[in-house]
Amino acid sequence: MKGFRSPRIVAADTGGALLDEDYQPLGLIATAAVLVERPYLTATACEVRYQKPEGYDMSGRKAIVEEIKLAAELARKFRPDAVHIDSTIGGIEIRKLDEPTIDALRISDRGKEVLKDVSDEVRRVALRLWEDTGIDMIATGKPSVPVRIAEICSGVYTVIWALREASSRGYVRVGLPKFMKVEIGENSIVGRSIDTREGGLYGEIGFEGVPENVRWELYPNPTLKGFMVFEAWTGE
Repeated sequence: MKGFRSPRIVAADTGGALLDEDYQPLGLIATAAVLVERPYLTATACEVRYQKPEGYDMSGRKAIVEEIKLAAELARKFRPDAVHIDSTIGGIEIRKLDEPTIDALRISDRGKEVLKDVSDEVRRVALRLWEDTGIDMIATGKPSVPVRIAEICSGVYTVIWALREASSRGYVRVGLPKFMKVEIGENSIVGRSIDTREGGLYGEIGFEGVPENVRWELYPNPTLKGFMVFEAWTGE
């Protein structure tokens, strides 16, 4: 059957946070880049770059740069039709993100300051990708389904990080991205959207299994509605 062509899209997002005893974020954990194809429910390919949450720059500068770099790597590998970036600034091409363009955006002064600080670096990455492949990086932000799938995958990678770190740290508490839960199986971990408006979006990542000496629990964040907490620890 003939019909309209369905685009293949790469997207990236950073999510999952190491939490303190008061459930406050200390730093972000996982940047995920995904390839999403029709029917746009999950990723057909994923890559991750783990961050060091302690001392993490929570201003958003580091997240934007890491997302664009990792998305560019995945785009060069799979040659999608477009790349969606988690920055809600009206669908602007990242390669055109210069200072006059940033000044014209209807965002906060703090947001403009962050973008100006990283614009040279991210514009260079996006322009090189466009010159080499013809693929544009577009600042679609949260409305993008592929960005949301990348966010869900970042939550799954956060759980994987927590299970591994629990073995060396003894105890880890992390917060997942908004409106998602995880299901831990023998060979994979599935993150599912619990927002009924999203049509069943999910992300599944292969995993070698929970270490024998590690226990875990998933429960709602008591200080922030809509977010789940994942704890992992060694022993009983």
